[in-house]
Amino acid sequence: MSGFLFDDIVFGPVRSRRFGISLGINLLPENRKICNFNCVYCECGLSDYKHNTGARLHTAVEIVDALRTRFHTLANEGLKPDNITFAGNGEPTLHPGFAEIIDQTIELRNRYFPQALITVLSNSTRLHIPEIKKALLKIDNNVLKLDAGSQEMFDKINRCAGNILIQDVVNQLASFEGKLSIQTLFLRGVVNGIEADNTSKHELDLWLGHIRIIKPELVMIYPIERETAESGIEKIGKEELNRIAALLKPFEIPTEVFA
Repeated sequence: MSGFLFDDIVFGPVRSRRFGISLGINLLPENRKICNFNCVYCECGLSDYKHNTGARLHTAVEIVDALRTRFHTLANEGLKPDNITFAGNGEPTLHPGFAEIIDQTIELRNRYFPQALITVLSNSTRLHIPEIKKALLKIDNNVLKLDAGSQEMFDKINRCAGNILIQDVVNQLASFEGKLSIQTLFLRGVVNGIEADNTSKHELDLWLGHIRIIKPELVMIYPIERETAESGIEKIGKEELNRIAALLKPFEIPTEVFA
């Protein structure tokens, strides 16, 4: 199935149900998705791992120049964004200049939009890299993905390139000592003949165990919202998502359902 791609480095402002008035930042090519995940539900479409290495990335200097120009223009127009959000066409931490870009974005935010928060949406797989973790700990909102409880379901839903263990991801998330939000998308369906369901009691028990270890400041719970990379996926209803959220009440971890 086709996917939606952002066609610029800076996009928006858009009104986000999570982040208010948000300016988006895309560190990846405008014409393809670059990610080390191939999530069955991704709105950007399927990952083409074979061509990732040949993709041309904007340099850190080009990205910072684009941010400076756009921020200057929008500030002069009176915009006061609530968030500056790194999202875009894949996994933002894959950009080799990610740490430098974060430092420069903080400076530009302080100059043009001092009231805005800086948010990164990440799939949580590169937290073991010291410069990436250090950069993320400088920002206001780390929104980090955890879509499964078991390794089997992690492999079915996120379909990572390379041998990544969910327990290693959980350990890295826990090392943030609560300075993060966990984002989980719940789904079930049959994708290419393979059943995927992270709403079963077994999966939820494992997922809850991970959340107890991670101790995030917030858990964000979602269903699919747009066209997905693969067909055969069921959207989970709000009532069921609220029941899942209620499982976190004994842990006293704030939870939001976006349905």
